[in-house]
Amino acid sequence: MKRLFDVLCSGLALLILAPVFIPIMIALRLTGEGEVFYRQKRIGRDGEPFFITKFATMLKDSPNIGTGEHTLQNDPRVLPLGGFLRKSKINELPQIWDIFVGKMSFVGPRPTTPGHHAYYPAFYKDVMQGHVPGLTGVGSIVFRDEENILSKAHDHDHCYREEIVPYKAELEKWYKENRSFWMDIALMFITAWVVIRPESDILRRLYPSMPQRDIQSFGK
Repeated sequence: MKRLFDVLCSGLALLILAPVFIPIMIALRLTGEGEVFYRQKRIGRDGEPFFITKFATMLKDSPNIGTGEHTLQNDPRVLPLGGFLRKSKINELPQIWDIFVGKMSFVGPRPTTPGHHAYYPAFYKDVMQGHVPGLTGVGSIVFRDEENILSKAHDHDHCYREEIVPYKAELEKWYKENRSFWMDIALMFITAWVVIRPESDILRRLYPSMPQRDIQSFGK
């Protein structure tokens, strides 16, 4: 049922969003470095690599500049239109195509870069076994303000490796153990809600059994 839902909804979404995508694509072509899409290698189901698709929001050589794979709030590598696209999460919408072709699902653990994937604990390999990465998910919702958390951290790499990654792994393990079709539907609506109301604590209130951490203390 999950795959059928993904195919039907992603196909419909691509048709509905076409009028939104076209002006964004034109604007990106005419600004910044002229790139429209950004494809990056990520780790997917069963640890297999694939390329994720996003709207281009940063300089092409960003991984080799400044903080590397870590993106911070007000990051100078972000292109003129990129800030809005990232804040509104519109930059993630081309992944609907990745869902349509089966590389991703609407809900699941966010696919990590190979470099970041190496930070995850050993049990995370079991989490990704047979588990398709998602456009959104529990970890994505909890860490929707990850750029700001890293920006305030005294040591960005330590904060990510020792605090953010272990908690994300716990959250995705909890999701895999408790997931259901209706939970996926709820998480999609919660994702839309927290984009509008970033301060909302609705996820924790609806699912009090999920692992709890004070992420505002991370990096202190």
